[in-house]
Amino acid sequence: MSSTPRFLQGVHPFTGAGLEKPVTLDGLRHTVSDGLRAQPVYFRGGNPTDELVVVALLRDGVTTRLFPVGAKGSVHVPLSIVEDVEAPAVLELAVLAPEGLTGSIVVDLGLVEV
Repeated sequence: MSSTPRFLQGVHPFTGAGLEKPVTLDGLRHTVSDGLRAQPVYFRGGNPTDELVVVALLRDGVTTRLFPVGAKGSVHVPLSIVEDVEAPAVLELAVLAPEGLTGSIVVDLGLVEV
């Protein structure tokens, strides 16, 4: 069985809309290819702001996982293929942050498509 690694990663600016309102991050979207499934493998994130932010993994617009990243902190979460995401599905990353907080977030989500 062959597999293809996929990554949603980069440094992305954001403006918080509140801890209950996810703001999607430009360019951090992956559509699972027809006939395949995606398996999240790990998440790494860095937060240079002075406030806690949360990165949300969305599946078709619905939050499926939350990754809190402490103020001026980082996090590494090995997911060890927690679940299969069957096509058709759209995965994207969003940030939850205090309303009006501006900054950047460093994210790296590794997926495998099989």
